[in-house]
Order: sequence, then C-alpha cells, then structure tokens
Amino acid sequence: MASTQKFDFFATTAKGMEDLLLEELKGLGAQSVLKGKAGVSFQGPLETGYRACLWSRIANRILLPLKTFPASDPDRLYGGVRSIHWTDHLSEKNTLAVDFSVSHSQITHSHYAALKVKDAIVDQFRSVKGSRPSVSPRRPDVQVNVYLHNDEATVSLDLSGESLHRRGYRQELSPAPLKENLAAALLMTAGWTSREDQSSDLALLDPMCGSGTLAIEAALIAGNIAPGLGRDYFGFLGWAGHDAGLWSKLKEEAQEKILFKPGLVRKRSPKIIGYDQDFRAIRVALSNLERVNFPGLRVGAGGGLLRGHVHFEKRDLSECEAPSEKGIFIVNPPYGERLGDVEALKPLYKQLGDTLKQKFQGWEGYIFTGNPDLAKTIGLKASRRSVFFNGSIECRLLKYELYESSREIRVLKV
Repeated sequence: MASTQKFDFFATTAKGMEDLLLEELKGLGAQSVLKGKAGVSFQGPLETGYRACLWSRIANRILLPLKTFPASDPDRLYGGVRSIHWTDHLSEKNTLAVDFSVSHSQITHSHYAALKVKDAIVDQFRSVKGSRPSVSPRRPDVQVNVYLHNDEATVSLDLSGESLHRRGYRQELSPAPLKENLAAALLMTAGWTSREDQSSDLALLDPMCGSGTLAIEAALIAGNIAPGLGRDYFGFLGWAGHDAGLWSKLKEEAQEKILFKPGLVRKRSPKIIGYDQDFRAIRVALSNLERVNFPGLRVGAGGGLLRGHVHFEKRDLSECEAPSEKGIFIVNPPYGERLGDVEALKPLYKQLGDTLKQKFQGWEGYIFTGNPDLAKTIGLKASRRSVFFNGSIECRLLKYELYESSREIRVLKV
C-alpha cells in the first residue's frame, strides 16, 4: 500500500481521556479528528497511524478499520468477516489472533464470536491458498479486533498489537500501580510539558511514588521521548501493508528529538523527584528507571537513558520539602478500594493537605483519588476537579493552588 493513501483510524483510550487524546492526535498531524465513546476517530496517511503508535501517551490502541456490517447472528458475522480480502493483510505463513468485544447485541458470547471470526479468516485462506495461518494468542503477526455494538460489527486491524500503555520499562510493580497512559494523562492535565527552555527551578514531586510511574512518565514528557521507542512489538510489524522504511524513518526522527541524552544532564533540566517510605518501592522504581533504554538508540549506549534526570529516594511524607520555589506536587495515594480501610486512610489524606499548606507554598498540588469521603479530609478547597477512570473506579484529579499572602497560606478558590 502506498504511504500517501489516506486511511481511517480509531484510537481507543480509557473513559474520561478522550479530550486529551483528541488534542494529542491533532498535534501529531491527524485529520478529521472526532471524539467518540472511549476513543477518537481520525484520518491520515499510514505515517499518521505510525506516529500515533510511536508518540501517543494517552491511547490504548490504534485501530485500522477494514469493514463495518450488520451481524445480528453468527452466520452474518461469519459472512461479513469472510468477505474481507484477508490476503491483502497477511499470508498463510503468518500468525493471527482475534480480540472480540460486544455490547447491546443479540450475539452475547464473545469467545464463541471470536472463534467464528477466526474460522471465517482461515476458511478463506484454505479456499484461496490451500493452507491457513495459525493462531497465536501472544504477539501474533496480525491482531484482528472486532467490536460488535447494536448488532453492527466493525472489523479492524490492531496496529498497536498490545496496549500502548506498555512502554517496555515497567517490569516490576508496586501494589495498585497506575497505568502509564493514565499517569501521562494526569501529568498533562497538571500542565507538565516538554520544553527545551523549561526552567530548572520548576520541579515535579511525587511523595508516594510506588513503582515510579508518575515520575518516569514525567521524565519521558520533559525529555520529549516518544513512549513507543521502548517497545519491541507492534501489531503492524507482521502486517502485509507494513512500510518498514517509513517506520525506520519515524523512529530515527524520534531519536533526534530526544532532549535527554545518555550521560548528559542539561543544566536547565527540571527536577523530577519521587519519594516513598517503603524501600522496596524505591528499589522497584529505580529498577524501572534503569529499563528506560531503547535498543539501537543512536544517541548513546548503556542502560538508563533517564539516569540523572529522575531522583528516587526513601523518605517519609513528613520529611518532604519543596526543592524549589515553584513546581507540581502530584500524588496517587491509596483510596480504600483495594488498599486498606477508608477510616485508616483519613489521617494520611489530612497529612497530605497539611504538607501542601505548610511546605509547598507557591506550588500547584494535585491529589488523585477515587474516594470523595477521603478527599474531604484533605482540608483544602480544590480549584479544579478532573474526572478519570482507574479501571472501573471513577476518580478525581483534585487541583490545589496555594500561595503566600502576608503571614497566611491561603487556598485559591474558584
């Protein structure tokens, strides 16, 4: 397929992150960008789809829709899938997998429906080629995505292959970690950006960093590092329409745009700090940080692309101090759904509010929580509340603006 051909794409994301994804895709050159439910549709040449896979910090998957058709029963589903020219997308020597999701339709059994889709594809190959591709549930050459809604099926190729939140650096986890793209969404909502002239007196501090996801994602943003550079698998790599030359060019361009070079810490790099009272969490965070290194990266060698750009340290919340006059204080404390009793967590939330009031004047504070009752114990008035979903849990990113006036610390109210 010619790289100048225009395609329709659909980028999926978690509920509540659609607006961020829409603006991100516009910045990547996407055309006809339109927000939908849990995702954004857009158009462009194949290069645009590749850029989204490489650069999107917000998307889960980048889909290339092939066909939409009525599918009120298994036979119609089978027929619609078989009508697609699958030899344009893979060969009998390739592996494939089918991901099927369904809502508000007469077909309700997603596993059975996925088998019907697989049968339609391999039956076409047997008829045309005399042999068939094999099924591989893990990292197949071609990942087929089918979404059935109101008895209408949309069949797509999953260009991402597996969720884009998997950057490749996080091998060890702390309890209840944030997904990488949710962490990036929180940071972008907080106004954390990538600027070559970003002042060194601006800092970002996570006082309960766990496995370090917020701090590492902050460094990827500040360093203008494409999150997809750390991945060794995409769904388009085994696709018959893949343009290997184009993909290599885009990766080289991304490497050139990195502001952080191995062994060279910019004098005006922002301070990015993660504290945690648990030494095991700090060990995991440091291990994850060292994994941010991209195979074949031409700008340097060795582990730890972010070495020197992120500081992790065992430190109790009571010992946290502002490292600069201004910055972003951002934290994802436990909120009782999975980690502990709500009553037991109230002193922690009060301590977070007290810490902001007493030690972070001039900063912006952000607390991410899925428990409104706990949020009330912070003792500050939020100037903004942004809704996100951490899995199925509806959460709020609460913003607190504090400044010093006379001898009092007051919270800006809107």
